[in-house]
Amino acid sequence: MYRFLLTPRWWGINVFVVLAIPFCIFMGSWQLGRFEDRVDSHRSAEAAPDPAKQSAVALDELLPVSTETSGKPAKVSGRYGEQFLVPGRTLDEKQGYYVLAMLRTSAGGGKALPVVRGWAAGDARKATVPPAPAGEVTVTGALQASENSQTDGVNASGGLPEGQVGMISSATLVNLVPYPVQDAWITQSAAESGLKPVPAVAPQGSGLDLKAFQNLGYTGEWFVFAGFVLFMWFRLMRREVEAARDLELGIPVTEAVAVPGPASGAVPASGEAPASGDVPAEGSDVPAAK
Repeated sequence: MYRFLLTPRWWGINVFVVLAIPFCIFMGSWQLGRFEDRVDSHRSAEAAPDPAKQSAVALDELLPVSTETSGKPAKVSGRYGEQFLVPGRTLDEKQGYYVLAMLRTSAGGGKALPVVRGWAAGDARKATVPPAPAGEVTVTGALQASENSQTDGVNASGGLPEGQVGMISSATLVNLVPYPVQDAWITQSAAESGLKPVPAVAPQGSGLDLKAFQNLGYTGEWFVFAGFVLFMWFRLMRREVEAARDLELGIPVTEAVAVPGPASGAVPASGEAPASGDVPAEGSDVPAAK
């Protein structure tokens, strides 16, 4: 009865099921692992001491930026170079802009480090920002990873006026300055007069944000897919088994359903005359119409 499972058609179905179920389980487990990693990183961040209470360390000890070093206070010495404005940034529910200056330093392989000197409210096109301090300076601030197109507040569309950038990223800034740029930046702890310090943000993928719960939702979807594949395989097999049993009992798999209609010589309803040419058969008990 189950010999149909060895037919070429069912070989294809069986191979698909054997490959699909482990794949769905693997993808579901991978998504679950991503969610658990985010939970662990969130717990670690909550258990870690407040970065504001930590002592600043040399920049070289924190590079490259990772989820462990992001937000930690760093100190670095150098001389300021070019300065840019980063428009469209919100602080305390107000629209404004960042003041970004390039710090030429020997740390980090001699690459320039972007430093956010602070935030100011208003339109960056009408801003009057004081120049960066001259001479050798030592800057202390929270280390941050380069921004990308998914970072809040980033303007990745371009078309900004000269002297403005939409993203604090080495890939963007290296095209605006004639020297290499560090793949990181710091937000100065103590902002200068007229500016507000920009608080550090948690690294992407380290908190229980919407993406974390998306990973959890994808986990459920993959396991549901695995169950659906198994359910459809059993359903198809059961249908084949029932069809084989019907054939053994002599029941056709498909039967034509007869549509009832007037048979030849049918008796008309009471009070109706037979149609023209309808003559009762000889010996019939039905009298002929008069």
